Amino acid sequence: MSFVVEKGEIVANKRDYYEVLGLQKNASQDEIKKAYRKLAIQYHPDKNPGNKEAEEKFKEATEAYEVLGDDKKRQAYDQFGFAGVEGMGGGFNAETFRGFEDIFGNFGGGMGGFGSIFDQLFGGGGGFSGFSGFGGGQQGGPRQGANLRYDVEIDFKDAVFGTKVEIQYTHNDSCPDCKGQGGTGRKTCPTCGGSGQIRRSSGFFSMASPCNRCHGEGFVIDNPCKGCGGTGLVKKRQKIAVTIPAGVENGKRIRIPRQGDAGPVGGPPGDLFVFIRVRPHAYFERENDDLYCAIPISITQAALGADLIVTALDGKTIKVKTPAGMQSGKMLRIRGEGVPSASGRRGDLYIKLMVQVPERLSKKGKELLEELSRVEGENSSPKPIPLDKLNNM
Repeated sequence: MSFVVEKGEIVANKRDYYEVLGLQKNASQDEIKKAYRKLAIQYHPDKNPGNKEAEEKFKEATEAYEVLGDDKKRQAYDQFGFAGVEGMGGGFNAETFRGFEDIFGNFGGGMGGFGSIFDQLFGGGGGFSGFSGFGGGQQGGPRQGANLRYDVEIDFKDAVFGTKVEIQYTHNDSCPDCKGQGGTGRKTCPTCGGSGQIRRSSGFFSMASPCNRCHGEGFVIDNPCKGCGGTGLVKKRQKIAVTIPAGVENGKRIRIPRQGDAGPVGGPPGDLFVFIRVRPHAYFERENDDLYCAIPISITQAALGADLIVTALDGKTIKVKTPAGMQSGKMLRIRGEGVPSASGRRGDLYIKLMVQVPERLSKKGKELLEELSRVEGENSSPKPIPLDKLNNM
């Protein structure tokens, strides 16, 4: 099977979490909670039925609070940005759920519609798992499968002009023998009563752990499927082709819907996220949609001007005319020879001219330069260059 990016999406750059909540980096946890509560109430889907923009803002604020409301995740985010929290489990758990209870304890008489609305928006159930894509649905019922991550490294040139890569990965697939149901004779687990958890009390404390009989599923099967051992899932090795669009940046991710792990009990699969790593180029660098390179020129070419032939990143040769009196470090701009963008236009190519002084001169060359020095009357006692002029050189 083959996928192109149009079937998935290039995930846009996220907004800074502090910006999302309208806070400074030194905000306290109380300020973070208050800011999130205000936004969540403002964009709550019950107040904005059918408003996709409000729904996205609600999700965005919730994701920001999930990270900034956790001291460990916040520290990693402050130090490394989004990359710092990418592998930290990203989803809701019992602790973050208790944090939401604290925030919305007085909203509409308790959690009100927030429990159900989180289920709808993030696929939550017995415990929130929205942003990582794990879990979903009620205990014992179909739940969305886990999102998967695949890292791929591509050449600089391929990132600029686009390419297609073939990847192989292993994921959980629905068992073909039992159609993901795990077998026949399914019934509510008698040990946990279908909750999937066993709660134990000790003094003032109460702790919940997954039921050891149903392994947290909330049900047991009398006749487990032989093909999957009752799990409803089997391991599958899959190969797909992913089209990487022109202009993709290092660190971007491509989402391929429904190619993650299949969900338990016949639940829908999660998504596959392909993260792009771009190998550096030996001669070119990139800044947004512009490309940069440096080429050497001789003293005479810099002084007299020259017609140069420059090879662009795509292998095309470009004739460049340099003006006389060109100083080392000056930049030439060639329009439309940079990185293709989503708007259809290309960035520019900037060429930095580096004047190279010959390490060895022929006898004739030395004589000519000495003659040039006498003719031009070069100063043997130069004064320092003013800083305002130096910055413009």
